[in-house]
Amino acid sequence: MTRQPFTVADVMTKKVVAVRPGADFKEIIETMDRWKVTAVPVVEGEGRVVGVVSEADLLLKEEFHEHRLGLVEQMRRLNATVKAGSSRAADLMTSPAVTVAPDASLPQAARLMAAHRVKRLPVVDAGGRVQGIVSRSDLLKVFLRRDEDLAAEVRREVVEHLFPPSHGQVVINVEAGVVTLSGEIHDSALVPLAARLTLAVEGVVDVRCDLTTKERQ
Repeated sequence: MTRQPFTVADVMTKKVVAVRPGADFKEIIETMDRWKVTAVPVVEGEGRVVGVVSEADLLLKEEFHEHRLGLVEQMRRLNATVKAGSSRAADLMTSPAVTVAPDASLPQAARLMAAHRVKRLPVVDAGGRVQGIVSRSDLLKVFLRRDEDLAAEVRREVVEHLFPPSHGQVVINVEAGVVTLSGEIHDSALVPLAARLTLAVEGVVDVRCDLTTKERQ
């Protein structure tokens, strides 16, 4: 049976530290310090995410503490200027929040983080209610899969499908997530496809193909 790809729900942190829109500056900092996080979602009602406050948002107050901006720079950095003079989560947060669904794939979450230059994403259901938090480190959890599990999946999902007549002659070796395929097969044209499919197995770091083709008699 084909294993379903990992989703955000598989790796996210389910215990969410959040603040309300009315939380003051010091409360937000104390919350981050207590839970050792660099950003917190801002929620209202029954947990609907309305924004995110990050360390970057809070540091604006320190940045502008002694540095007085001229009128032109104030206009150019209007949003930052407003945040620097604010003290409540509702005014400090970045809104709307960049969120991700629990059933999103790990590559989708990674692309969202890269595109928006954020380190973590609130995970929300269809109603916008927070279900968890996924961070960069969470997305890397798939690379903690055991080598034996990776080898078993590569054999089951790649080798047995691509090389049914000779799958027993293909040797799969995995060390630190790097998969080496060796042995004899019947069709050399399938080697690039085998490499691509093996690399697509979540948790595989790299692939080396040492497959050879049987000589026809």
